[in-house]
Amino acid sequence: MRPIESAIDTGSAQFKDNTKAYQALLETLDERLQWAISGGPNREQSIERHLDRGKILVRDRIDMVTDIATPFLEFSTLSGWGQYDNDVPGAGIVTGVGLVHGVPYVFIANDATVKGGSLVPMAIKKHVRAQDIAAENDLGVIYLVDSGGAFLPLQDEIFPDKDHFGGSFYRQARLSAQGLPQLSVVLGGCTAGGAYVPALSDEVIMVEGIGGIFLGGPPIVKAALGEIVSPDELGGAEVHTRISGVSDYMAATESEAYGRLRDICATTNQRSIEDRQGWIGWVEPEPPAYDPAELHGIVSADDRIPFDATEIIARIVDGSRFSPFKPEWGSSIVCGFTRIWGHLVGVIANNGIIFSESALKATHFIELCEQRRIPLVFLQNTSGYMVGSDSERGGIAKNGAKMVSAVANATVPKYTVLIGGSYGAGNYGMCGRGFNPRLLFAWPNSRIATMAADTAETVLTDIRLGGLKGAETTEEEIAEIRAGIRHQYETQSDPYHATSRLWDDGLIDPVQTRDVLGLSLALAARQDEPAAGPALVYRM
Repeated sequence: MRPIESAIDTGSAQFKDNTKAYQALLETLDERLQWAISGGPNREQSIERHLDRGKILVRDRIDMVTDIATPFLEFSTLSGWGQYDNDVPGAGIVTGVGLVHGVPYVFIANDATVKGGSLVPMAIKKHVRAQDIAAENDLGVIYLVDSGGAFLPLQDEIFPDKDHFGGSFYRQARLSAQGLPQLSVVLGGCTAGGAYVPALSDEVIMVEGIGGIFLGGPPIVKAALGEIVSPDELGGAEVHTRISGVSDYMAATESEAYGRLRDICATTNQRSIEDRQGWIGWVEPEPPAYDPAELHGIVSADDRIPFDATEIIARIVDGSRFSPFKPEWGSSIVCGFTRIWGHLVGVIANNGIIFSESALKATHFIELCEQRRIPLVFLQNTSGYMVGSDSERGGIAKNGAKMVSAVANATVPKYTVLIGGSYGAGNYGMCGRGFNPRLLFAWPNSRIATMAADTAETVLTDIRLGGLKGAETTEEEIAEIRAGIRHQYETQSDPYHATSRLWDDGLIDPVQTRDVLGLSLALAARQDEPAAGPALVYRM
Protein backbone atom coordinates (compact mmCIF):
# COMPACT_ATOMS: atom_id res chain seq x y z
CA MET A 1 0.00 0.00 0.00
CA ARG A 2 1.33 3.39 -1.00
CA PRO A 3 0.80 6.62 0.96
CA ILE A 4 -1.85 8.95 -0.38
CA GLU A 5 -0.46 12.25 -1.62
CA SER A 6 -2.85 14.90 -0.36
CA ALA A 7 -3.78 17.79 -2.64
CA ILE A 8 -5.29 19.86 0.18
CA ASP A 9 -3.92 23.37 0.71
CA THR A 10 -4.43 23.87 4.45
CA GLY A 11 -3.53 27.55 4.09
CA SER A 12 -6.24 28.33 1.54
CA ALA A 13 -9.19 30.60 2.24
CA GLN A 14 -11.61 27.78 1.40
CA PHE A 15 -9.96 25.43 3.91
CA LYS A 16 -10.11 28.09 6.61
CA ASP A 17 -13.76 28.90 5.84
CA ASN A 18 -14.66 25.20 5.96
CA THR A 19 -12.86 24.79 9.27
CA LYS A 20 -14.66 27.77 10.79
CA ALA A 21 -18.03 26.45 9.63
CA TYR A 22 -17.29 23.00 11.00
CA GLN A 23 -16.26 24.40 14.36
CA ALA A 24 -19.75 25.87 14.61
CA LEU A 25 -21.22 22.42 13.92
CA LEU A 26 -19.01 20.92 16.63
CA GLU A 27 -20.05 23.60 19.14
CA THR A 28 -23.69 22.65 18.54
CA LEU A 29 -22.82 18.97 18.91
CA ASP A 30 -20.96 19.61 22.18
CA GLU A 31 -23.86 21.66 23.57
CA ARG A 32 -26.37 18.96 22.78
CA LEU A 33 -24.17 16.18 24.10
CA GLN A 34 -23.85 18.15 27.32
CA TRP A 35 -27.65 18.42 27.42
CA ALA A 36 -27.90 14.63 27.18
CA ILE A 37 -25.18 13.91 29.73
CA SER A 38 -26.35 16.49 32.28
CA GLY A 39 -29.98 15.56 31.79
CA GLY A 40 -31.35 18.82 30.51
CA PRO A 41 -31.89 22.15 32.28
CA ASN A 42 -34.43 21.00 34.88
CA ARG A 43 -32.83 17.93 36.41
CA GLU A 44 -31.19 19.42 39.54
CA GLN A 45 -33.92 18.23 41.91
CA SER A 46 -33.92 14.74 40.42
CA ILE A 47 -30.16 14.48 40.80
CA GLU A 48 -30.33 15.76 44.37
CA ARG A 49 -32.99 13.19 45.32
CA HIS A 50 -30.94 10.46 43.63
CA LEU A 51 -27.76 11.37 45.51
CA ASP A 52 -29.63 11.81 48.81
CA ARG A 53 -30.66 8.16 48.58
CA GLY A 54 -27.00 7.20 48.49
CA LYS A 55 -27.14 6.39 44.78
CA ILE A 56 -24.47 7.03 42.16
CA LEU A 57 -25.10 8.74 38.80
CA VAL A 58 -25.39 6.45 35.80
CA ARG A 59 -22.13 7.23 33.96
CA ASP A 60 -20.21 7.15 37.26
CA ARG A 61 -21.64 3.68 37.80
CA ILE A 62 -20.26 2.53 34.46
CA ASP A 63 -16.87 4.09 35.31
CA MET A 64 -16.80 2.10 38.57
CA VAL A 65 -17.25 -1.17 36.69
CA THR A 66 -14.97 -0.66 33.68
CA ASP A 67 -11.19 -0.87 33.70
CA ILE A 68 -9.37 2.34 34.61
CA ALA A 69 -8.26 4.56 31.69
CA THR A 70 -9.96 2.46 29.02
CA PRO A 71 -12.36 3.74 26.35
CA PHE A 72 -16.14 3.53 26.64
CA LEU A 73 -17.86 3.60 23.25
CA GLU A 74 -21.27 5.06 24.01
CA PHE A 75 -24.17 4.49 21.63
CA SER A 76 -26.84 7.01 20.63
CA THR A 77 -26.13 9.61 23.29
CA LEU A 78 -28.63 11.97 21.66
CA SER A 79 -31.48 9.50 21.35
CA GLY A 80 -34.73 11.24 22.19
CA TRP A 81 -33.45 14.67 21.12
CA GLY A 82 -36.43 16.81 20.12
CA GLN A 83 -38.93 14.15 21.21
CA TYR A 84 -41.12 13.93 24.34
CA ASP A 85 -41.00 17.74 24.71
CA ASN A 86 -37.19 17.38 24.87
CA ASP A 87 -37.65 16.15 28.43
CA VAL A 88 -36.06 12.68 28.18
CA PRO A 89 -32.30 13.17 27.55
CA GLY A 90 -30.67 10.13 26.02
CA ALA A 91 -34.08 8.42 26.23
CA GLY A 92 -33.30 7.88 29.94
CA ILE A 93 -30.84 5.06 29.30
CA VAL A 94 -27.09 4.78 28.65
CA THR A 95 -25.71 2.02 26.40
CA GLY A 96 -22.25 1.30 25.03
CA VAL A 97 -19.22 -1.00 25.07
CA GLY A 98 -16.69 -0.95 27.91
CA LEU A 99 -13.85 -3.20 29.10
CA VAL A 100 -13.89 -5.27 32.29
CA HIS A 101 -10.64 -7.15 32.92
CA GLY A 102 -9.80 -6.45 29.28
CA VAL A 103 -13.01 -8.12 28.05
CA PRO A 104 -15.55 -6.00 26.14
CA TYR A 105 -19.12 -5.98 27.46
CA VAL A 106 -22.21 -4.13 26.32
CA PHE A 107 -23.64 -1.97 29.11
CA ILE A 108 -27.34 -1.16 29.42
CA ALA A 109 -27.85 1.25 32.31
CA ASN A 110 -31.02 3.08 33.34
CA ASP A 111 -30.77 6.75 34.29
CA ALA A 112 -33.21 7.07 37.19
CA THR A 113 -32.80 10.86 37.27
CA VAL A 114 -34.72 11.02 33.96
CA LYS A 115 -38.44 10.39 34.62
CA GLY A 116 -37.51 8.00 37.41
CA GLY A 117 -35.96 5.63 34.89
CA SER A 118 -39.33 5.07 33.18
CA LEU A 119 -38.95 3.55 29.73
CA VAL A 120 -40.22 5.63 26.80
CA PRO A 121 -40.41 4.02 23.33
CA MET A 122 -36.92 5.24 22.32
CA ALA A 123 -35.48 3.72 25.52
CA ILE A 124 -36.82 0.31 24.47
CA LYS A 125 -35.44 0.76 20.95
CA LYS A 126 -32.05 1.74 22.38
CA HIS A 127 -32.07 -1.23 24.79
CA VAL A 128 -32.89 -3.67 21.96
CA ARG A 129 -30.30 -2.12 19.64
CA ALA A 130 -27.59 -2.61 22.28
CA GLN A 131 -28.57 -6.28 22.62
CA ASP A 132 -28.37 -6.72 18.84
CA ILE A 133 -24.86 -5.24 18.87
CA ALA A 134 -23.96 -7.70 21.63
CA ALA A 135 -25.30 -10.64 19.64
CA GLU A 136 -23.46 -9.80 16.43
CA ASN A 137 -20.15 -9.14 18.20
CA ASP A 138 -20.35 -12.04 20.70
CA LEU A 139 -20.42 -9.76 23.74
CA GLY A 140 -21.83 -10.33 27.20
CA VAL A 141 -24.25 -7.74 28.59
CA ILE A 142 -24.15 -5.93 31.93
CA TYR A 143 -27.49 -4.46 33.05
CA LEU A 144 -27.36 -1.70 35.68
CA VAL A 145 -31.06 -1.71 36.52
CA ASP A 146 -32.71 1.32 38.10
CA SER A 147 -36.02 1.69 36.34
CA GLY A 148 -39.56 2.75 37.05
CA GLY A 149 -40.76 0.37 34.33
CA ALA A 150 -42.70 1.22 31.21
CA PHE A 151 -43.95 4.77 30.68
CA LEU A 152 -47.61 3.79 30.77
CA PRO A 153 -49.11 6.75 28.85
CA LEU A 154 -47.23 5.42 25.79
CA GLN A 155 -47.82 1.72 26.51
CA ASP A 156 -49.05 0.92 22.98
CA GLU A 157 -45.63 2.01 21.64
CA ILE A 158 -43.75 -0.09 24.22
CA PHE A 159 -45.54 -3.30 25.00
CA PRO A 160 -47.01 -5.51 22.24
CA ASP A 161 -44.92 -5.38 19.06
CA LYS A 162 -41.95 -7.46 17.93
CA ASP A 163 -39.19 -5.05 18.93
CA HIS A 164 -40.98 -3.66 21.97
CA PHE A 165 -40.17 -4.59 25.58
CA GLY A 166 -40.91 -8.29 25.04
CA GLY A 167 -38.29 -8.33 22.30
CA SER A 168 -35.65 -7.34 24.85
CA PHE A 169 -36.55 -10.38 26.99
CA TYR A 170 -36.42 -12.63 23.94
CA ARG A 171 -32.97 -11.32 23.05
CA GLN A 172 -31.73 -11.64 26.62
CA ALA A 173 -32.76 -15.29 26.77
CA ARG A 174 -31.14 -15.99 23.39
CA LEU A 175 -27.89 -14.25 24.36
CA SER A 176 -27.67 -16.32 27.52
CA ALA A 177 -28.30 -19.52 25.56
CA GLN A 178 -25.40 -18.59 23.26
CA GLY A 179 -23.06 -18.48 26.26
CA LEU A 180 -22.85 -14.68 26.35
CA PRO A 181 -23.02 -13.65 30.03
CA GLN A 182 -26.10 -11.70 31.13
CA LEU A 183 -25.27 -9.99 34.42
CA SER A 184 -27.50 -7.62 36.42
CA VAL A 185 -26.96 -5.26 39.30
CA VAL A 186 -30.29 -4.13 40.79
CA LEU A 187 -30.00 -0.53 41.93
CA GLY A 188 -33.63 0.53 42.06
CA GLY A 189 -37.10 -0.70 41.29
CA CYS A 190 -37.70 -3.56 38.84
CA THR A 191 -41.45 -3.70 38.55
CA ALA A 192 -43.76 -5.85 36.37
CA GLY A 193 -41.98 -6.54 33.05
CA GLY A 194 -38.86 -4.88 34.43
CA ALA A 195 -38.54 -7.72 36.94
CA TYR A 196 -37.61 -10.04 34.08
CA VAL A 197 -34.36 -8.20 33.31
CA PRO A 198 -32.69 -9.56 36.49
CA ALA A 199 -34.80 -12.75 36.48
CA LEU A 200 -33.49 -13.64 32.99
CA SER A 201 -29.89 -12.84 33.95
CA ASP A 202 -27.28 -15.54 34.61
CA GLU A 203 -26.19 -13.87 37.86
CA VAL A 204 -27.82 -11.07 39.85
CA ILE A 205 -26.54 -8.69 42.52
CA MET A 206 -28.95 -6.60 44.59
CA VAL A 207 -27.98 -3.58 46.66
CA GLU A 208 -29.60 -3.38 50.10
CA GLY A 209 -31.94 -0.48 50.72
CA ILE A 210 -32.28 0.65 47.11
CA GLY A 211 -32.79 -2.50 44.97
CA GLY A 212 -36.22 -4.07 44.56
CA ILE A 213 -37.81 -6.71 42.31
CA PHE A 214 -41.58 -7.30 42.18
CA LEU A 215 -44.04 -8.38 39.51
CA GLY A 216 -46.53 -6.10 41.24
CA GLY A 217 -45.37 -3.22 43.42
CA PRO A 218 -46.92 -2.25 46.78
CA PRO A 219 -49.76 -0.19 45.20
CA ILE A 220 -50.79 -3.11 42.98
CA VAL A 221 -50.60 -5.57 45.86
CA LYS A 222 -52.77 -3.27 47.98
CA ALA A 223 -55.33 -2.85 45.18
CA ALA A 224 -55.44 -6.56 44.27
CA LEU A 225 -55.17 -8.21 47.68
CA GLY A 226 -55.72 -5.50 50.27
CA GLU A 227 -52.24 -6.30 51.58
CA ILE A 228 -50.17 -3.39 52.86
CA VAL A 229 -46.46 -4.09 52.51
CA SER A 230 -43.30 -1.99 52.17
CA PRO A 231 -41.10 -2.27 49.06
CA ASP A 232 -38.30 -3.90 51.07
CA GLU A 233 -40.64 -6.46 52.62
CA LEU A 234 -42.20 -7.23 49.26
CA GLY A 235 -39.12 -7.58 47.08
CA GLY A 236 -36.01 -6.11 48.64
CA ALA A 237 -32.48 -7.48 48.50
CA GLU A 238 -32.84 -9.63 51.62
CA VAL A 239 -36.11 -11.21 50.45
CA HIS A 240 -34.75 -12.15 47.04
CA THR A 241 -31.25 -13.18 48.12
CA ARG A 242 -32.09 -15.14 51.31
CA ILE A 243 -35.65 -16.31 50.70
CA SER A 244 -36.78 -16.42 47.05
CA GLY A 245 -33.37 -17.00 45.43
CA VAL A 246 -34.15 -14.58 42.60
CA SER A 247 -30.93 -12.73 43.48
CA ASP A 248 -27.57 -14.48 43.85
CA TYR A 249 -25.67 -11.88 45.86
CA MET A 250 -26.49 -9.04 48.23
CA ALA A 251 -24.28 -5.96 48.58
CA ALA A 252 -24.44 -3.32 51.27
CA THR A 253 -23.36 -0.52 48.91
CA GLU A 254 -23.06 0.15 45.21
CA SER A 255 -19.27 0.10 45.47
CA GLU A 256 -19.39 -3.38 46.96
CA ALA A 257 -21.78 -4.49 44.22
CA TYR A 258 -19.44 -3.33 41.47
CA GLY A 259 -16.50 -5.11 43.09
CA ARG A 260 -18.58 -8.30 43.14
CA LEU A 261 -19.59 -7.71 39.50
CA ARG A 262 -15.96 -7.44 38.43
CA ASP A 263 -15.22 -10.68 40.31
CA ILE A 264 -18.02 -12.38 38.36
CA CYS A 265 -16.70 -11.01 35.06
CA ALA A 266 -13.30 -12.52 35.83
CA THR A 267 -14.90 -16.01 35.80
CA THR A 268 -16.86 -15.77 32.54
CA ASN A 269 -14.04 -16.97 30.27
CA GLN A 270 -14.79 -14.47 27.50
CA ARG A 271 -12.20 -13.39 24.94
CA SER A 272 -10.38 -10.17 25.73
CA ILE A 273 -9.99 -7.27 23.35
CA GLU A 274 -6.38 -8.36 22.79
CA ASP A 275 -7.35 -11.94 21.89
CA ARG A 276 -7.19 -11.43 18.13
CA GLN A 277 -7.79 -14.55 16.09
CA GLY A 278 -5.78 -13.31 13.12
CA TRP A 279 -8.42 -13.77 10.42
CA ILE A 280 -8.62 -10.02 9.83
CA GLY A 281 -4.84 -9.83 9.42
CA TRP A 282 -3.80 -7.49 12.23
CA VAL A 283 -0.40 -5.74 12.32
CA GLU A 284 1.02 -3.04 14.56
CA PRO A 285 -0.83 0.20 13.75
CA GLU A 286 0.66 3.54 12.76
CA PRO A 287 -1.00 6.97 12.87
CA PRO A 288 -2.16 8.69 9.68
CA ALA A 289 0.47 10.75 7.88
CA TYR A 290 -1.95 13.70 7.87
CA ASP A 291 -3.58 15.33 10.87
CA PRO A 292 -7.18 14.05 11.33
CA ALA A 293 -8.15 17.56 12.51
CA GLU A 294 -7.76 18.64 8.88
CA LEU A 295 -11.02 16.81 8.16
CA HIS A 296 -12.84 19.89 9.48
CA GLY A 297 -11.36 21.98 6.65
CA ILE A 298 -11.88 19.38 3.92
CA VAL A 299 -15.63 18.94 4.38
CA SER A 300 -17.33 21.69 2.40
CA ALA A 301 -19.26 24.27 4.37
CA ASP A 302 -21.76 24.29 1.47
CA ASP A 303 -23.05 20.73 1.08
CA ARG A 304 -23.64 21.36 -2.63
CA ILE A 305 -19.86 21.60 -3.13
CA PRO A 306 -18.24 18.13 -3.32
CA PHE A 307 -15.09 17.02 -1.53
CA ASP A 308 -12.70 14.20 -2.41
CA ALA A 309 -13.26 10.99 -0.45
CA THR A 310 -9.59 10.05 -0.89
CA GLU A 311 -8.64 13.04 1.26
CA ILE A 312 -10.96 11.75 3.99
CA ILE A 313 -9.43 8.27 3.81
CA ALA A 314 -5.92 9.76 4.09
CA ARG A 315 -6.74 11.17 7.53
CA ILE A 316 -8.38 8.05 8.95
CA VAL A 317 -6.20 5.09 7.93
CA ASP A 318 -2.83 3.81 9.11
CA GLY A 319 0.07 5.74 7.62
CA SER A 320 -2.39 7.24 5.12
CA ARG A 321 -1.55 4.15 3.06
CA PHE A 322 -4.16 3.01 0.55
CA SER A 323 -4.24 0.52 -2.31
CA PRO A 324 -6.99 1.69 -4.69
CA PHE A 325 -9.09 -0.77 -6.72
CA LYS A 326 -9.88 0.21 -10.35
CA PRO A 327 -8.68 3.81 -9.76
CA GLU A 328 -9.13 4.76 -13.43
CA TRP A 329 -12.75 3.59 -13.72
CA GLY A 330 -15.98 4.53 -11.96
CA SER A 331 -14.40 7.48 -10.16
CA SER A 332 -17.58 8.52 -8.35
CA ILE A 333 -16.87 5.64 -5.97
CA VAL A 334 -13.45 5.12 -4.37
CA CYS A 335 -12.63 1.51 -3.42
CA GLY A 336 -9.47 0.08 -1.97
CA PHE A 337 -7.61 -1.82 0.73
CA THR A 338 -6.06 -0.23 3.79
CA ARG A 339 -5.63 -0.66 7.55
CA ILE A 340 -7.36 1.04 10.46
CA TRP A 341 -5.64 0.57 13.83
CA GLY A 342 -3.79 -2.38 12.31
CA HIS A 343 -6.90 -4.13 10.97
CA LEU A 344 -7.07 -4.87 7.24
CA VAL A 345 -10.26 -3.44 5.69
CA GLY A 346 -11.83 -2.68 2.35
CA VAL A 347 -13.08 0.89 2.05
CA ILE A 348 -15.91 2.04 -0.22
CA ALA A 349 -16.37 5.82 -0.28
CA ASN A 350 -18.54 8.12 -2.37
CA ASN A 351 -17.41 10.95 -4.59
CA GLY A 352 -20.99 12.03 -5.27
CA ILE A 353 -23.58 10.42 -7.56
CA ILE A 354 -23.32 6.68 -8.17
CA PHE A 355 -23.13 5.91 -11.92
CA SER A 356 -23.50 2.47 -13.51
CA GLU A 357 -19.77 1.84 -13.78
CA SER A 358 -19.29 2.95 -10.16
CA ALA A 359 -21.98 0.55 -9.00
CA LEU A 360 -20.33 -2.33 -10.88
CA LYS A 361 -16.92 -1.38 -9.50
CA ALA A 362 -18.26 -1.39 -5.94
CA THR A 363 -20.03 -4.71 -6.52
CA HIS A 364 -16.82 -6.30 -7.81
CA PHE A 365 -14.89 -4.93 -4.84
CA ILE A 366 -17.45 -6.19 -2.30
CA GLU A 367 -17.17 -9.61 -3.92
CA LEU A 368 -13.38 -9.55 -3.52
CA CYS A 369 -13.64 -8.60 0.15
CA GLU A 370 -16.18 -11.36 0.74
CA GLN A 371 -13.95 -13.89 -1.01
CA ARG A 372 -10.87 -12.77 0.93
CA ARG A 373 -12.78 -12.37 4.25
CA ILE A 374 -11.92 -8.70 4.67
CA PRO A 375 -14.28 -6.40 6.63
CA LEU A 376 -15.91 -3.52 4.77
CA VAL A 377 -16.04 0.17 5.74
CA PHE A 378 -18.52 2.40 3.88
CA LEU A 379 -18.08 6.20 3.87
CA GLN A 380 -21.36 7.64 2.64
CA ASN A 381 -21.63 10.94 0.77
CA THR A 382 -23.98 10.54 -2.17
CA SER A 383 -27.17 11.93 -3.65
CA GLY A 384 -27.99 8.42 -4.88
CA TYR A 385 -27.89 6.58 -8.20
CA MET A 386 -27.79 8.54 -11.44
CA VAL A 387 -31.10 9.22 -13.17
CA GLY A 388 -31.94 10.24 -16.74
CA SER A 389 -32.55 8.56 -20.10
CA ASP A 390 -28.87 7.75 -20.72
CA SER A 391 -28.54 6.12 -17.31
CA GLU A 392 -31.73 4.10 -17.73
CA ARG A 393 -30.55 2.85 -21.13
CA GLY A 394 -27.21 2.02 -19.53
CA GLY A 395 -28.93 -0.28 -17.01
CA ILE A 396 -28.53 1.80 -13.85
CA ALA A 397 -31.48 0.01 -12.20
CA LYS A 398 -29.92 -3.43 -12.70
CA ASN A 399 -26.37 -2.34 -11.94
CA GLY A 400 -27.52 -0.54 -8.80
CA ALA A 401 -29.45 -3.66 -7.81
CA LYS A 402 -26.27 -5.73 -8.19
CA MET A 403 -24.51 -3.43 -5.73
CA VAL A 404 -27.42 -3.53 -3.31
CA SER A 405 -27.54 -7.35 -3.52
CA ALA A 406 -23.79 -7.60 -2.96
CA VAL A 407 -24.04 -5.49 0.20
CA ALA A 408 -27.00 -7.50 1.47
CA ASN A 409 -25.26 -10.84 0.94
CA ALA A 410 -21.79 -9.93 2.23
CA THR A 411 -21.13 -11.87 5.44
CA VAL A 412 -17.93 -10.09 6.50
CA PRO A 413 -18.33 -7.39 9.19
CA LYS A 414 -19.62 -4.12 7.72
CA TYR A 415 -19.32 -0.63 9.21
CA THR A 416 -20.78 2.62 7.93
CA VAL A 417 -20.01 6.28 8.56
CA LEU A 418 -22.20 9.04 7.13
CA ILE A 419 -19.67 11.72 6.18
CA GLY A 420 -22.06 13.79 4.04
CA GLY A 421 -25.30 13.20 2.19
CA SER A 422 -27.11 9.88 2.33
CA TYR A 423 -29.97 10.11 -0.13
CA GLY A 424 -32.30 7.71 -1.90
CA ALA A 425 -31.18 4.21 -2.82
CA GLY A 426 -27.59 5.38 -2.36
CA ASN A 427 -28.23 4.91 1.36
CA TYR A 428 -29.03 1.25 0.69
CA GLY A 429 -26.19 0.53 -1.72
CA MET A 430 -23.74 2.10 0.72
CA CYS A 431 -24.91 -0.10 3.60
CA GLY A 432 -27.38 2.13 5.40
CA ARG A 433 -29.25 1.08 8.54
CA GLY A 434 -31.60 -1.19 6.60
CA PHE A 435 -28.63 -3.34 5.47
CA ASN A 436 -27.48 -4.10 9.00
CA PRO A 437 -23.97 -2.74 9.33
CA ARG A 438 -22.54 -3.83 12.65
CA LEU A 439 -22.21 -0.19 13.67
CA LEU A 440 -23.22 3.02 11.92
CA PHE A 441 -22.02 6.46 12.96
CA ALA A 442 -22.63 9.92 11.47
CA TRP A 443 -20.84 13.24 11.29
CA PRO A 444 -22.71 16.41 12.35
CA ASN A 445 -22.69 17.72 8.75
CA SER A 446 -24.45 14.58 7.44
CA ARG A 447 -27.94 14.50 5.95
CA ILE A 448 -30.23 11.54 5.34
CA ALA A 449 -33.52 11.47 3.40
CA THR A 450 -35.12 10.12 0.24
CA MET A 451 -33.80 13.23 -1.54
CA ALA A 452 -32.18 16.57 -0.75
CA ALA A 453 -34.42 19.49 0.23
CA ASP A 454 -33.69 21.35 -3.05
CA THR A 455 -34.78 18.34 -5.11
CA ALA A 456 -37.80 17.63 -2.95
CA GLU A 457 -38.94 21.24 -3.20
CA THR A 458 -38.99 21.05 -7.00
CA VAL A 459 -40.41 17.53 -7.36
CA LEU A 460 -43.17 17.71 -4.76
CA THR A 461 -44.23 21.22 -5.73
CA ASP A 462 -44.73 20.06 -9.33
CA ILE A 463 -46.70 17.02 -8.12
CA ARG A 464 -48.97 19.11 -5.88
CA LEU A 465 -49.59 21.71 -8.55
CA GLY A 466 -50.38 18.95 -11.01
CA GLY A 467 -52.93 17.56 -8.57
CA LEU A 468 -54.81 20.85 -8.56
CA LYS A 469 -56.02 20.01 -12.11
CA GLY A 470 -55.76 23.44 -13.64
CA ALA A 471 -57.07 25.42 -10.68
CA GLU A 472 -55.62 28.88 -10.48
CA THR A 473 -52.78 29.14 -7.99
CA THR A 474 -51.21 32.42 -6.94
CA GLU A 475 -47.49 32.98 -6.65
CA GLU A 476 -47.95 33.39 -2.88
CA GLU A 477 -49.65 29.97 -2.64
CA ILE A 478 -46.88 28.33 -4.69
CA ALA A 479 -44.24 29.97 -2.48
CA GLU A 480 -46.04 28.67 0.61
CA ILE A 481 -46.10 25.13 -0.82
CA ARG A 482 -42.39 25.34 -1.63
CA ALA A 483 -41.52 26.66 1.83
CA GLY A 484 -43.51 23.93 3.56
CA ILE A 485 -41.83 21.16 1.58
CA ARG A 486 -38.35 22.62 2.13
CA HIS A 487 -38.96 22.98 5.87
CA GLN A 488 -40.16 19.37 6.13
CA TYR A 489 -37.16 17.94 4.29
CA GLU A 490 -34.60 20.17 5.99
CA THR A 491 -36.01 19.20 9.39
CA GLN A 492 -36.33 15.49 8.69
CA SER A 493 -32.91 15.16 7.03
CA ASP A 494 -31.17 16.91 9.93
CA PRO A 495 -28.59 14.65 11.65
CA TYR A 496 -30.16 15.30 15.07
CA HIS A 497 -33.54 14.17 13.80
CA ALA A 498 -31.84 10.95 12.62
CA THR A 499 -29.75 10.22 15.70
CA SER A 500 -32.72 10.94 17.99
CA ARG A 501 -34.53 8.03 16.32
CA LEU A 502 -31.52 5.67 16.33
CA TRP A 503 -31.06 5.75 12.57
CA ASP A 504 -27.38 5.74 13.54
CA ASP A 505 -25.42 4.64 16.61
CA GLY A 506 -24.27 8.14 17.42
CA LEU A 507 -23.01 11.46 16.08
CA ILE A 508 -19.23 11.80 16.26
CA ASP A 509 -16.61 14.45 15.58
CA PRO A 510 -14.83 13.41 12.33
CA VAL A 511 -11.56 13.35 14.30
CA GLN A 512 -12.98 10.45 16.36
CA THR A 513 -13.74 8.31 13.29
CA ARG A 514 -10.46 6.41 13.23
CA ASP A 515 -10.68 5.46 16.93
CA VAL A 516 -14.36 4.53 16.74
CA LEU A 517 -13.74 2.27 13.74
CA GLY A 518 -10.61 0.83 15.37
CA LEU A 519 -12.52 -0.24 18.48
CA SER A 520 -15.36 -1.60 16.35
CA LEU A 521 -12.95 -3.71 14.29
CA ALA A 522 -11.21 -4.94 17.45
CA LEU A 523 -14.53 -6.43 18.61
CA ALA A 524 -14.79 -8.41 15.38
CA ALA A 525 -11.14 -9.48 15.44
CA ARG A 526 -11.64 -11.40 18.70
CA GLN A 527 -14.38 -13.53 17.12
CA ASP A 528 -14.03 -16.67 15.04
CA GLU A 529 -14.10 -16.00 11.32
CA PRO A 530 -17.72 -15.75 10.10
CA ALA A 531 -18.88 -18.34 7.59
CA ALA A 532 -18.92 -17.22 3.97
CA GLY A 533 -22.29 -16.51 2.42
CA PRO A 534 -23.77 -17.40 -0.98
CA ALA A 535 -22.13 -16.42 -4.26
CA LEU A 536 -22.56 -12.76 -5.14
CA VAL A 537 -24.10 -11.30 -8.27
CA TYR A 538 -21.34 -9.49 -10.14
CA ARG A 539 -19.79 -12.50 -11.90
CA MET A 540 -23.10 -14.00 -13.03
